Amino acid sequence: MEGKDLEFAVNGERFKVNSVDPSTTLLEFLRFNTPFKSVKLGCSEGGCGACLVMLSKHDPDSDQVKEHSINSCLTLLCSINGCSITTSEGLGNTKKGFHPIHNRFAGFHASQCGFCTPGMCISLYSALSNAHINHNNTLTVSEAEKAIAGNLCRCTGYRPIVDACKSFAADVDIEDLGLNSFWKKGDSKEVMVKSLPPYNPDDHLVTRLFPEFLKKKKKVRNGLDHSRYHWTTPFCVNELCNVLESANSVGSLKLVVGNTGSGYYKDEERFDRYVDISHIPEMSMIKKDENGIEIGAAVTISDVIDALKDSDFEKMAAHMEKIGNHSIRNSASIGGNLVMAQSRKFPSDITTLLLAADASVFMLNVREIEKVKLQEFLDLPPILDTKRVLLKVDIPAWTAPSRDDTELLFETYRAAPRSIGNALPYVNAAFFARVSHSGRGVVVNKCLLAFGSYGGDHSIRATEVEHFLTGILLSHSVLYEAMGLLRGIIVPSKDTSYPEYRKALAVGFLFEFCYPLIGNNGHRICSSLDSGEKHSNGHVDHTESLPFLSSSQQVVESDEFQPVGEAVIKAGAALQASGEAVFVDDIPTLPNCLHGAFIYSTEPLAKIKSISFSENVTPTGVFALLTFKDIPQQGQNIGSKTVFGPGPLFADELTRCAGQRIALVVADTQKHADRAAKLAVVEYDIKNLEEEPILTVEDAVKRSSFFEVHPMFYPEPVGDVLHGMKEADRKILLAEFRLGSQYFFYMEPQTALALPDEDNCIKVFSSSQAPEYVHSVIATCLGIPEHNVRVITRRVGGGFGGKAVKSMPVATACALAAHKLQRPVKMYLNRKTDMIMAGGRHPMKVTYNVGFRSDGKLTALELTMLIDAGIEPDVSPILPRNIMGPLRKYDWGALSFDVKVCKTNLPSRTAMRAPGEVQGSYIAESIIENVASFLHMEADEVRKINLHTYHSLGKFYKHISGEAEEYTLPLLWDKVEISSEFKKRGEMVKEFNKCNVWRKRGLSRVPIVHQVMQRATPGRVSILSDGSVVVEVGGIEIGQGLWTKVKQMVAYGLGLMKCTGSDKLLEKVRVVQADTLGLIQGGFTAGSTTSENSCEAVRLCCVILVERLKPTMDQLKSGSVTWNMLIQQAYAKSVNLSASALYTPEFSSMEYLNYGVGVSEVEVDVLTGKTEILRSDIIYDCGKSLNPAVDLGQVEGAFVQGIGFFMMEEYTTDEKGLVVQQGTWDYKIPTVDTIPKKFFVEILNTGHHKNRVLSSKASGEPPLLLAASVHCATRSAIREARRQSLSWDCNDGDRDVSGADFELPVPATMPVVKGLCGLYSVEKYLEGKICGK
Repeated sequence: MEGKDLEFAVNGERFKVNSVDPSTTLLEFLRFNTPFKSVKLGCSEGGCGACLVMLSKHDPDSDQVKEHSINSCLTLLCSINGCSITTSEGLGNTKKGFHPIHNRFAGFHASQCGFCTPGMCISLYSALSNAHINHNNTLTVSEAEKAIAGNLCRCTGYRPIVDACKSFAADVDIEDLGLNSFWKKGDSKEVMVKSLPPYNPDDHLVTRLFPEFLKKKKKVRNGLDHSRYHWTTPFCVNELCNVLESANSVGSLKLVVGNTGSGYYKDEERFDRYVDISHIPEMSMIKKDENGIEIGAAVTISDVIDALKDSDFEKMAAHMEKIGNHSIRNSASIGGNLVMAQSRKFPSDITTLLLAADASVFMLNVREIEKVKLQEFLDLPPILDTKRVLLKVDIPAWTAPSRDDTELLFETYRAAPRSIGNALPYVNAAFFARVSHSGRGVVVNKCLLAFGSYGGDHSIRATEVEHFLTGILLSHSVLYEAMGLLRGIIVPSKDTSYPEYRKALAVGFLFEFCYPLIGNNGHRICSSLDSGEKHSNGHVDHTESLPFLSSSQQVVESDEFQPVGEAVIKAGAALQASGEAVFVDDIPTLPNCLHGAFIYSTEPLAKIKSISFSENVTPTGVFALLTFKDIPQQGQNIGSKTVFGPGPLFADELTRCAGQRIALVVADTQKHADRAAKLAVVEYDIKNLEEEPILTVEDAVKRSSFFEVHPMFYPEPVGDVLHGMKEADRKILLAEFRLGSQYFFYMEPQTALALPDEDNCIKVFSSSQAPEYVHSVIATCLGIPEHNVRVITRRVGGGFGGKAVKSMPVATACALAAHKLQRPVKMYLNRKTDMIMAGGRHPMKVTYNVGFRSDGKLTALELTMLIDAGIEPDVSPILPRNIMGPLRKYDWGALSFDVKVCKTNLPSRTAMRAPGEVQGSYIAESIIENVASFLHMEADEVRKINLHTYHSLGKFYKHISGEAEEYTLPLLWDKVEISSEFKKRGEMVKEFNKCNVWRKRGLSRVPIVHQVMQRATPGRVSILSDGSVVVEVGGIEIGQGLWTKVKQMVAYGLGLMKCTGSDKLLEKVRVVQADTLGLIQGGFTAGSTTSENSCEAVRLCCVILVERLKPTMDQLKSGSVTWNMLIQQAYAKSVNLSASALYTPEFSSMEYLNYGVGVSEVEVDVLTGKTEILRSDIIYDCGKSLNPAVDLGQVEGAFVQGIGFFMMEEYTTDEKGLVVQQGTWDYKIPTVDTIPKKFFVEILNTGHHKNRVLSSKASGEPPLLLAASVHCATRSAIREARRQSLSWDCNDGDRDVSGADFELPVPATMPVVKGLCGLYSVEKYLEGKICGK
């Protein structure tokens, strides 16, 4: 029937869907039913931004098009009927030309692995579209920065992405934009502006052209055909009532608007019918009058924000802008948020805001409409279990004060891991008060105090505190008593994390609201806290916008080996931006392709009795369930291998850790496979075990459960520690601390595709950093010769070590299923499964004794380390060597250590970017900090005293230390002191801390010495008949710019022929995917040196080719010889124009040291524990950079990933060893609002390092270690807060903090920082005021 079909447009192309499962998302349709692959699946939660698209709707009445970005992973396909969808390919592509956004992202070096880039482009496009509609085409710098606030990137560190976005802003100072390919240093502003790829809204806002065929589609009142789509669209309340009344006959119903709730509460339940309530006028209206504002329950949060702006409720609007991200707010409805809070305990900000505004709600109950106060609504039994429907929200107008001495106050508060970057709050609060001023002070006439997200069932009003404060004159003692009452009201549930921290936040927010009303003649000072000292505190208002990010980069481009040394744009950057770059999951699915999902153990040690499905019913679409018993008889149960041994593909009769693979379920779609894996029921026997599981390193020591460490991976001690201890006149003994783990959070989860081939062969596409090892493991598992296996890897969507060993079982399981079922099998791990199995960085326990003199000179260090390696060796036995490399950066006098690699019943840990090195470098800093604290010295002074001389460097690093001129650390140390104005800022920090009570700053300078090793790496260069060049290398492109550097090296190597036009050779070079049968011995892409190794391999190939071409060149010397002429002649003479080489570094120079220094300044909010990085300065010695733009991106990206490790990312396990954090909701990597506000990076060109590849040095991992400067600066700020707290103490003891000696855990999250600053700091402060301190 006309109008009842599901019809929409994608990139202007018409799509009609005859029938579909109503739970199908837009992302599923785009990826499996269209050629458009820019839409990526990163999290299925709306938390990463990789799936963003533009949604356009046409209003026939006004003939206007309304458009915004949405998360396609949450949007249900049936909800876009009649709409137009635009993906990043739709903005521009290789065929019709790239969009200016794509070109600017490429030119600003804002794409590394490229997996997140299409979503970033859509976010920016959405901001430009909004600017066109709302601001007459004027995008501001602030809007440009916020455009990507909800997008995640793990590679770049965000700075170049922000620059690309800001280049579109009307108010940008173009000279503030960072390194790019559009202009050269010294160009005038006019030249800079003209150099940018031009942007014209009339031409480039392509979504404004709504498809005519959709405009002509008749708007049919009864929506889609129920029988084919199981989707109902009521157009009035009466129709909704009819639908609800028929629910008994049609089965279960789900009411939907944006479906964003499914990102938080994953739908385990299957619904018989979906009801789209977004077209009901009463539920989608906004009505403003003198009585207040009425908002329909189906109105999106974005529209609510627009309605509340420029009104009495603008602070509420500003708070709402911190909820979710742009695209979530564009889809999520206010009613959906309230219902999730009421029925499913969702930690809602909106309920808190509305409680403080004394809001009411209207509900449909059968056919009656009832109005109740929001508090009553929240206290009702869950309305999702009834037939009640939320219709609208009513916010009453505030009555203006009738007297001059009366004032209305409304403030909102929120403490979250990220300010605006899509994070749930630890606590939120909103306060309304009507107060009157008198000569004696302020009296509270009325107040509404709402708190939420603290771990209760829902947001609450603190009525007891409200009653206490009403009618009373505010004073220190009154506020103190009110806060005591509040502590008894805020009661987090028993499973809530950081319950005492959440109580402290609630108390702190009340203090922040009320304290400015005490004193000051009863007048509030700019809504900020008065410190009671020399200056007001300047506590930033929570609704204030972020300060602009600023940055500078100093790099030196070299023309010695052109085009090597130039800041060439990353190969394929524009292709990545448009979304046309092909990742494994983008390979078109074959018609008979099956999909796999792992079933994993939830017990740390147990016998497996059986595996079945719930209710013993095989779920829809399931083809097979494979276990270790399905491995071919001639094969082996192997899923991974390293030089330290193999790891099993599946658990056998015994599972040895929670998260271990037990089985593979194979189904017709990935959705069915994932659903079946969730429905799996594993029966365990944990009673008849011979031993208990080992879940801590202490248990491992008791049971002597260790992995053997070969002597080559166990460094030798340095000097005589006993003698060093005797020399010491001060000692710290048996000090102890722990380091946590970290998850890789590559944007592309683990994925593989296996295709069975003729003659018992198999071809596997794997997203892997180690295809050679994947190849070998598959052959061993299947029991076939290695020449029957082919593994192909084109590009990897982020790796950081997690796509090395951990990629092997994914590819092997696919290969096993494809081999057994003789069907193609693809697997794309969902983020939860990926996080549970990934293992991540090694946690460890450190104990040390350190001896030192009273002047700060170290004399000896003894270390004991227990490293949690998990259940398999993986690469863990290299950790002792890796830890000790960077730890030796200081002259300890003498150094000894006892490092044990513990075998536990936990998922095996693996190499994560700078594995061991980041811990070793930090251990050194932690010890230095404690020595400085012990001696009451500045930590920077102790660091400087103990920096190596070249002589002591040789003592600790031996032959690796290189020549004297290569030791550039002292130079970098002094240079960054000047460039960062370190001493001046140190004095400014001291002055700031004297003058501010509730904000404290810290400044820290940290050096690094990072040891890397080159490895044998293959390459092949082949020149084709048209003069174009194809290159193969063992290294894998994982975003680190390896292909780009290789292309530059080939252009340089072949350019030595000095043909006419050889400066254009770069355009003729293409690097192709890794193929394990095409180029063998590829090894691991890891350890920061694979790029330079691959470059040297292809340079050797070029040397061979140049030698072969010379005779032909000599014969053509009569005139100018072009490259094409030379190659044509060489082909005619049958010259072999394909050369292979295996670069094998010399033993004497295969290891070398990298140097850098980082300075960071932070500001800690003593009330919340929030740490803001005000500025970071990095100076890093890259030798002669092969590509300064690529190396700069590596430095910045590594540093920001390090910020995540040191400050934000909690990756923990429960009592059974199962990973606790399982997605973007509870695992928080840095976002654009958490990076340094000022970010200055200098890559130093230190001249000639004759043993390096064209004098270059590594950049991938070492800069990550510099992020310890942020942690150390935070420690400094906390120390100031603790000193201050002691000065407030009215008693002899201190119930909250105990002075300067403390250990700051890693990561230093907000609860950790607040705990160390004092959970009772506001009470102590008021006690001091009351007792006259």
